[in-house]
Amino acid sequence: MWRLIRSRAALEWWRQLWTKSSIRVLLSPSEAVTDQKVRYSRPAGQESTSFVTNLFSGHLVPDNIFPFPSVLSPDQAQSLQAMLEPCARFFQEVNNAAANEELGGIEEATLAGLKEMGCFGLQVPEELGGVGLTNTQGILLFGTKRQKEQYLPRLASGESLAAFCLTEPSSGSDAASLQTTAELSPCETFYTLNGGKIWISNGGTAEVFTVFAKTPIKNITTGEVADKISAFIVERSFQGVTSGPPEKKMGIKCSNTAEVHFDNVKVPAENLLGGLGKGFKVAMTILNNGRFGMASALAGTMRGVIHKAVEHAANRKQFGRAISSYGAIQEKLARMAMLLYVTEAMAYVLSANMDASVPDYKLEAAISKVFASEAAWSVTDEALQVLGGMGYMQETGVERVLRDLRIFRIFEGTNDILRLFVALSGLEYAGEGLRSLQRKLSSPVENMEAICMEMVMRAKRKVGIPTGCSLQGRVHPDLDDCTALVTKAIDLFGEAVESLLLKYGPAVADKQFLLRRLADAAIDSYAMAVALSRASRTLSLQQPTAEHEKLICRAWCQEAFQRVRTSLQEATSPQWERSFDNMKQISGALVHSNGPVATHPLGF
Repeated sequence: MWRLIRSRAALEWWRQLWTKSSIRVLLSPSEAVTDQKVRYSRPAGQESTSFVTNLFSGHLVPDNIFPFPSVLSPDQAQSLQAMLEPCARFFQEVNNAAANEELGGIEEATLAGLKEMGCFGLQVPEELGGVGLTNTQGILLFGTKRQKEQYLPRLASGESLAAFCLTEPSSGSDAASLQTTAELSPCETFYTLNGGKIWISNGGTAEVFTVFAKTPIKNITTGEVADKISAFIVERSFQGVTSGPPEKKMGIKCSNTAEVHFDNVKVPAENLLGGLGKGFKVAMTILNNGRFGMASALAGTMRGVIHKAVEHAANRKQFGRAISSYGAIQEKLARMAMLLYVTEAMAYVLSANMDASVPDYKLEAAISKVFASEAAWSVTDEALQVLGGMGYMQETGVERVLRDLRIFRIFEGTNDILRLFVALSGLEYAGEGLRSLQRKLSSPVENMEAICMEMVMRAKRKVGIPTGCSLQGRVHPDLDDCTALVTKAIDLFGEAVESLLLKYGPAVADKQFLLRRLADAAIDSYAMAVALSRASRTLSLQQPTAEHEKLICRAWCQEAFQRVRTSLQEATSPQWERSFDNMKQISGALVHSNGPVATHPLGF
């Protein structure tokens, strides 16, 4: 009885605290921490199985990460293995990257070889002319049976190239602001498409385009007409489709990048992709699904440059010793190996989630793109540094890789925007959880057990006691120290997020200095978890590289945890808030003066 009385007394204290605090403002159903554009993969109020999403609530939901996946079926693994040797030989003996760059395109012999090996249809089902490997995007995701049968076979064979047409002069990261229009004809048999797209990969060479345009849609209930985004399959053969000259770029010079213009293009109504007004979901899902491929490709790039760096470090001698024996070089190589290891882990966990039709992986996809693009840049930059002057010369090919890599932090969602996306989406989910708790507090008797559990968890966080997040039975015991760091990071994260929501309410959405640090902490926390999962599987299977992978996992988790702690401290510290205000004023002065404000050292 005394325990029940104490629980009720504590419950009443918590209820009053929450009623009086600024949380009421945040939890008002009419308020949303994030823009409605964030909500494209999980209906509001629905529980998420995403590790990263739940991280913002301080909850450990490990099912999508542990155990580390076996991505391919035995048949798929056998098919892929059969392709690897000829592919490796092809890229060594036929493909000439330097010649491709000088040409500004892929040499015909290389292109023909890629078609012959089926590289254009890796993810297209075998019955439609592809190889049938897993993970899909574009027409394969949203196309009708007729659309798939009409377009996928010639795309899989390489007979036709495709292009994704979203970006416009006034619409980059803000995809909802595009100006291209598509109006349905009175006979309802075709749409008239008008507008222009910029920076379109394959823009000058593609025969098939996925085009996004505004379409007027009438609300049946109110009669009001509003513009919504729709997606269309457009062929170059349709009259009115034209392309500009290839853009001159810093890197990826073999990729044809050009403007594409649509002048009164008549698009058959049956070429509507994904449904009328569903274009934003189509675009976001395609980008979401494409991000896993970016991590995979960049992991391969990292492997290549690491080989060059290691070979040079082992053979280059200075002061009578191989430079690989010096601590400065050893630290670079070790960190390069860690970044590769985590990137590969992210790519495989994400692709397994996609293949298993996990309903919510949008934050993991965004993180994998951000992490992989920045990891690849760091690895390649450090590889060039290890190579020294030789790395700066065109002969080694590393400088070309570095130039090519720079775009990856920009396209398919800039890393800056994706960080905000991760932070805001996570905060929205955490806010929903707080609203749910508020509703339970209004009916305490019926929800006594759930409320007490929440109270205990929050009280433990406040005083720094572990909340009981556990990966017991999921992680190899040799990695218990890493497991403790992951669970501690989750506790710190939940405490920081709740503190920010209570302090700022909906205004937190405008605190981009804070949001970036939340995103960085989420990225590092997820990176720790996937590395832990991968190393645990290797140890459990007693694979030859198990001890090496254990070293990588430990080194990575120790460093990443410190970054998580630092990022969260900066996000919640009043001292750092003053620093952010200083940065805002400095930036404002630069913009006002159209350049640097401080006087030149010589007084000019």
